[in-house]
Amino acid sequence: MKNIVVLISGGGTNLQSIIDGCKNGTIHGRITGVISSSRHAYGLTRAKNAGIETKVISKYKYPIDADREAALLDALNEFQADIIVLAGYLSILPKEIIAAYRNRIVNIHPSLIPSFCGDGFYGLHVHEKVLEYGAKVSGATVHFVDEGTDTGPIILQKSVPVMDDDTPEALQQRVLVVEHELLPRAVELLCTDCIKVDGRKVILKEEGEGK
Repeated sequence: MKNIVVLISGGGTNLQSIIDGCKNGTIHGRITGVISSSRHAYGLTRAKNAGIETKVISKYKYPIDADREAALLDALNEFQADIIVLAGYLSILPKEIIAAYRNRIVNIHPSLIPSFCGDGFYGLHVHEKVLEYGAKVSGATVHFVDEGTDTGPIILQKSVPVMDDDTPEALQQRVLVVEHELLPRAVELLCTDCIKVDGRKVILKEEGEGK
């Protein structure tokens, strides 16, 4: 089984979807640790309720960037991370960690990349911008993390309709349903070695095809 480490900053609903997947057997991996950038994140409670070890590595606790980055790397090593999942994680990963875990770090973004992504596009702000633009569809994207912001190779995407009477909050909830579907699926594909990366193209293999 692959060791999964989940990084969070908030409520942790996407974390919960992975916890549930590991519990019900749809994800053939185990969460060895949850790391939060905020001690107030409710996701820490979700992890503790599931018996998962947690660590808080915040700017408050580690005000010096180098110290915070070293603590994060130490935690990933301690949890013996094979796969790193950013589930609403609002901090920037150091380039050293991205390089060390190339094509083993995934992120979930609440839009159809390359639309409504990049610097400043996170949380409810994404859905506000979708509605301001008048887009007819939105959705969610799971992608590998590289040195850019939301620029890594795309693993999975799924669209949802934008309704004429949508509020940002209503659209957010509709997209969240898709996030909870896509992220566990992407994690399972990684756990079963069913992903091949060829440049920017991600090729998904059926389970049993081998590496």
